Amino acid sequence: MLRLVLPKGSLEKATFQLFEDADLAISRSSNVAYKATINDPRISEVRILRPQEIASYVADGLFDVGITGRDWIEEPSCDVESLGELRYSKATAKPVRIVVAVPEDSPYNSVADLPDGVRVSSEYPELTKRFFAAAGVKADIRLSYGATEAKVPDIVDVVVDITETGRALRAAGLKVIDEILQSYTELIANKDSAADVEKRHAMEQINTLLQGVLDARGKVLVKMNVPGASLDSVIDILPTMKSPTVNELFGGNGFAVETVVPKNEINILIPALKDHGAEDIIELPILKIVE
Repeated sequence: MLRLVLPKGSLEKATFQLFEDADLAISRSSNVAYKATINDPRISEVRILRPQEIASYVADGLFDVGITGRDWIEEPSCDVESLGELRYSKATAKPVRIVVAVPEDSPYNSVADLPDGVRVSSEYPELTKRFFAAAGVKADIRLSYGATEAKVPDIVDVVVDITETGRALRAAGLKVIDEILQSYTELIANKDSAADVEKRHAMEQINTLLQGVLDARGKVLVKMNVPGASLDSVIDILPTMKSPTVNELFGGNGFAVETVVPKNEINILIPALKDHGAEDIIELPILKIVE
């Protein structure tokens, strides 16, 4: 039913893991194959292509649904429908940022400060043109094919580059003076396909599985038995997503309590629960959370 296109390159491994965790495992003949399959009746075709191309292909109707970054939707100004952000990336769950950077000793503090004729290198020439035009700066914008930060100051005056942590820019002796865009990975759809009732339902079901995996990451299920006299004390220290589930134990010998908590707090939480009277504490991984 759905023709799906997924990103090749830096997002490839994380995307494949996301689909596997969502019980939508991707199969292909080799690690370099561009065609794949997913054993799911909602997905009829899978291609793996460069994220720079995906939004254009989805907009043109070659695929019904795809995954790419907001940056590669905005750069070619593609008319697609976003089904939602998928907050993951090759290294972190943070967005990548497209920023304007200059040498650290530059007197400029924003794009509006730059003089007309300034030389700019960018892998995003169209986004850069629109941003500089909106700032009223006439710039000489040159397409970069990579290593953009290495071109200042000998080849260009300014770079427009993508960054996740900013470390590479700082290592190159650059400072950020403006931000053009924050970009998360998104699930996008062809507008005609999204208007088809059957395809739209399939898209939403796939998105539910993917979002359920992302919502579960970094969380665990904690279960414990609690004597009646300790129940209020234990409930008070639980950092719950919602109200915890509490059931009385057989014979009235206390309560069974369970709730979902952040994984990064569990090392502090479990000893504290024990200190407050909880017993038989169990920590369990969570694969999906679907609300």
